[in-house]
Amino acid sequence: MKTEDLVGLLSTGITPVRSGSATRRFCASLPIAAIGATLLMATVFGIRPDLGAVVKTAIFWEKLAFPVCLAIGALIATARLARPGARVGAGWPVMTIPLVVVWLAAILIVVTAAPQDRLPAILGHSWRTCPFNILLLAAPGFIAIFWAVKGLAPTRLRLAGAISGLLASSIATVAYCFHCPEMSPAFWSIWYVAGMLLPAALGTVLGPRLLRW
Repeated sequence: MKTEDLVGLLSTGITPVRSGSATRRFCASLPIAAIGATLLMATVFGIRPDLGAVVKTAIFWEKLAFPVCLAIGALIATARLARPGARVGAGWPVMTIPLVVVWLAAILIVVTAAPQDRLPAILGHSWRTCPFNILLLAAPGFIAIFWAVKGLAPTRLRLAGAISGLLASSIATVAYCFHCPEMSPAFWSIWYVAGMLLPAALGTVLGPRLLRW
């Protein structure tokens, strides 16, 4: 077969990719993640009864800012990894900085607390269930975001799966903040992070299978 014939055969039936595909897919999947997590939170766990008073405190907005910043970083990374051969790029520092800030705050709280108050600050009242609650709330976003990423032809499937899972779980954690009574960074630094890492680990395992195109 001549080179010209081979090129002609390979190019047969190819149609141009519509511009803005990534934007459309994420604009569809992210609201599903946010609305799905919020509805699940309100239905399964319920909104904390003192929310009206809590939203007037700085610590609530600090708690909310933690998963919001992680979600922004994970979105940047996911949008890049959804493209063939792309790297995480600016997503890494945006994801890392809020983790470092919360861990430093947690260390300061534990070090300065009285010895009898240190373990309660870390465990809170819901450490046994918190990570699994976040995992549950991440389910709608996990499905929707994997759908979005798969259609954009990722090539680093395990990493793309992990960051997609982190994006879903960080959005779920934002919703969970409106139920969770825990107000200590020492708690968030362990149990919120554990809850967000569960879908990320699941995405690492399932990425090569679910994101293959």
